[in-house]
Amino acid sequence: MLDFIASLYAQFYALSVLALIGWTYFSDQGKRAQNFQRLLAIAFSTYFLSVISADAHFGFKLGVLFRDLIVMGALGFLFKAFLHKRAVFIVGSILLAAGFSWFYFAKVKTTFAEKVSVIKGLSLDKNGELLIEIKEKSTLNKLQKTLQQYNLSAERAFCPEKEDATNLDNYYVINIPAKFEGDITKIEQALYKSGIVAWVEENEVVNVAPIESTKLPPINNKFGINDPSLDQLWGFEAMNVDQLYNYLSANKIKPKRKALIAILDTGVDGNHEDLKGNFKSTKSQYDNDPVGHGTHCAGIAGAVSNNGIGVASFSTDNAYIQLTSIKVLNSYGSGTQQSIIKGMIEAADKSADVLSMSLGGFSDRFKIKAYADAVKYVEKAGGIVVAAAGNSNRNAKDYSPVNTPGVIGASAIDQDLNKAVFSNTVNDIQMGVAAPGVAIYSSIPNNKYNAYNGTSMATPYVAGLVGLLKSLNPKLTAKEAYDILNKTGKNTKATNLTGKLIQPAEAVKIMQ
Repeated sequence: MLDFIASLYAQFYALSVLALIGWTYFSDQGKRAQNFQRLLAIAFSTYFLSVISADAHFGFKLGVLFRDLIVMGALGFLFKAFLHKRAVFIVGSILLAAGFSWFYFAKVKTTFAEKVSVIKGLSLDKNGELLIEIKEKSTLNKLQKTLQQYNLSAERAFCPEKEDATNLDNYYVINIPAKFEGDITKIEQALYKSGIVAWVEENEVVNVAPIESTKLPPINNKFGINDPSLDQLWGFEAMNVDQLYNYLSANKIKPKRKALIAILDTGVDGNHEDLKGNFKSTKSQYDNDPVGHGTHCAGIAGAVSNNGIGVASFSTDNAYIQLTSIKVLNSYGSGTQQSIIKGMIEAADKSADVLSMSLGGFSDRFKIKAYADAVKYVEKAGGIVVAAAGNSNRNAKDYSPVNTPGVIGASAIDQDLNKAVFSNTVNDIQMGVAAPGVAIYSSIPNNKYNAYNGTSMATPYVAGLVGLLKSLNPKLTAKEAYDILNKTGKNTKATNLTGKLIQPAEAVKIMQ
């Protein structure tokens, strides 16, 4: 109901202005004045409710209210000033009508589109700069005039299997010719004015690249398994993984079923010696990794443990989780919002329990509706999304998809439990936790290993633990998983910025 009221914002603002003018004009005519006064009260109340219930940040909505009231007050004042001078009144009314008409179509009707205008410095997909959502039961036919005006082309953006469970099937990707790329704000406004477009946002480009690190001094192998590179896994010491192994073994903890962790990335070398025992192929073209980023993340989330090879993950007998790959980034480590959301939909349709997304970029936190719809689709399919906080030493609330409601965000800490110097903070997102993200040693393609830095490395640690928890309780939700991680986590030296450091043993214990 609130969403419907929010959609009436522009109409009830215009009606409020007209009622104010009518009340002013008939102020000395008793009953007419009272009727316009009542109309103003109804229209303005509905307008106010539409702003408050709109899908936007509270500060943005306050700014909208302030702007609109200033304009409304100015119009009322000017109209009253012209009221007793007929010639001036006629000319003034025409000018006021023209001015308000411009303000209405340029500002009011696109107010909650303004929050999706282009941010300087963002890179958009040259083959599809915009994602639009058309209203339910609408078709592109009514959009032809706008498409032709700017020579735009449109094609369906997403094809979820369960169309009844989402509105993602109503999204289209819009390609803007080079000569009109400078008119993107005008194009957004024209799309909204068509009457069938419910939402517009930019189709941003995302890039990832492995950040190589030097190895840290080796730690003591106290974990009771035979993987030869365990002495490189300082994070296991920080997360007390030995306690996890002991608890699983001593209590004979068995999974209810294997949880499937989908690595949404540059692909995964599915034949890697330390991954293939835990790897399930969904498409052969996803089972290679020309960049190395996805394979490194896969090793962190689910390397085969206790096999005398390479590294290890959170389960000693490999009965708890299985890995798969969904390639959403190309051979250069580049992808788009559309390609990432396609991957999220595909992972959900393949019944992935956890989506590990070591990717993202700077983004307007108001324009994440497509990501939000994708997260909801994943949740309805029983999945949980884990995403990287980002590596810019900024606030993760300005990075997508980690700032999307329903996503568990992973910040990175170093071996001294400090926030990693590069890590974004997660104090202003809904569900933020910390995991090791500096000098993380893991698999890379062609049966090799290397140490990398990044919240990209922290993310699969969190995803791997969430996968373990999902194997014990397949119905576990993202909120429930976060509550467990937060309740059982360990303080870092900047917990208020990083969130709690995940502690696998304690998280599993609370599930019993």
